[in-house]
Amino acid sequence: MTVCTFSGPGASLEPGGSPSPATGHEDGAGRAGCAITADGSYAARLALAGDSLFPERWTLDGPEPYAVPLPGNQPEEPGTEVQPLSDGRVLIHRLVDGRHAFSLLYPTGPGTGELPLGTVECPEEGTRLRLLPPAPGGERAYALAVGRRSTAVWLVAGGGFGPEHLAEVPGRCSGGVWLDRAGRLLALDRETGGRTKAVVVDLGRGGEMSPLLQIADGSDDRVLLADPDSGLLLVRSDAPSPGRPRLGWGVLGSTLPVRFPECLRTTDCAVTPFAIQPGQMLTPESCAVALRVDGALGSWVGVWRPAERRVHHLPAPEGWLTGSGLWTADGVLRLPYATRAVPCGVARLPAPGRPERPEGLGLRPSTGPGAAVPGLPVALGPFTIPGALPAPGGSRAATGTPAATGEPPSAPDGPPAPFGPDSPSAPRPVPLQQAPLGGLVTK
Repeated sequence: MTVCTFSGPGASLEPGGSPSPATGHEDGAGRAGCAITADGSYAARLALAGDSLFPERWTLDGPEPYAVPLPGNQPEEPGTEVQPLSDGRVLIHRLVDGRHAFSLLYPTGPGTGELPLGTVECPEEGTRLRLLPPAPGGERAYALAVGRRSTAVWLVAGGGFGPEHLAEVPGRCSGGVWLDRAGRLLALDRETGGRTKAVVVDLGRGGEMSPLLQIADGSDDRVLLADPDSGLLLVRSDAPSPGRPRLGWGVLGSTLPVRFPECLRTTDCAVTPFAIQPGQMLTPESCAVALRVDGALGSWVGVWRPAERRVHHLPAPEGWLTGSGLWTADGVLRLPYATRAVPCGVARLPAPGRPERPEGLGLRPSTGPGAAVPGLPVALGPFTIPGALPAPGGSRAATGTPAATGEPPSAPDGPPAPFGPDSPSAPRPVPLQQAPLGGLVTK
């Protein structure tokens, strides 16, 4: 048994801070305190002023971070979602008279400009619609509508004609992880027949679905986080201990089984990965992974590398926007926080420890602690992320701050080009029964 300890201040709610999430994350932890673009240039959150909620945009790519409030004509309702785009505008998702309304917010001097994008109506009772994590490139935003028998993927910002229905996936889906830099391959956790298995949805092929993660017939296998550079994949599965999900890791495109390190096995706290160090080409075992740790004494930060087989526990900065942050390529973890004294700040934590490459890691199965569970291969490969795929619409839009005028910020010459029939075909995952894993599973 691993007991998590904590020695440091917990995140506290200050005036101007983030409210407690109304609902928990699907994997058991609370929602992140803010959303950050994939390139780390902007963040957005719902800030609290007295008893009122209002959108706020943070600029993170300058010498010092700064916040711009984007209040509307009235306070926002709990459950409203915000997400920044790479051009500095902020997408807002509201529930209005039973419909899901989407608009883009931008500063206009002393006020806030708002560009309505359209609405999505979910006629089936009980359907839940939420934004997916920020997409690579930052020009588009997507939403997931989960019904009783199927799940719809919507493009809600960045299209040419308002919200567009892109795909319909049989079964109830949760999660949502981008697997490539083009924003084309989306991993979802699909529930069907009483079990949950991760699948990949190819938005460039009309929502074509393929298996992604299948560890055992009777296990629930979810994808939590992925890094397109190294191929590192963080998963949660109860395959090694039925009924008790554990954190594990694998590599996209590898024929090696998923490993479930003992250092990530906890009983007294919840551990959720929220950021992977980018830029570590071909060395997934050296990637630093940031973990949100929630225990009886509050929330703090863990840092772990597959090569180290240990977790470094670090106190979170006071006022941390819990569960949010990103790594730089050189191994510095940036954590946004807000306090009474510093309403917009970013703490920088260098990754502790130095990655080492134990024998067999990434080359052949290991038999040490945290090795792959016997008899549990994984349907992850051969599946390579198509890094050569062009980003939608070519080059990414500029990330400058919109001008503080009465006019909306200038948009690109047109919406990002859709994935056409001539788009390169993404390699498909191989189902478990066909994966070439003979002789590679640890006994």
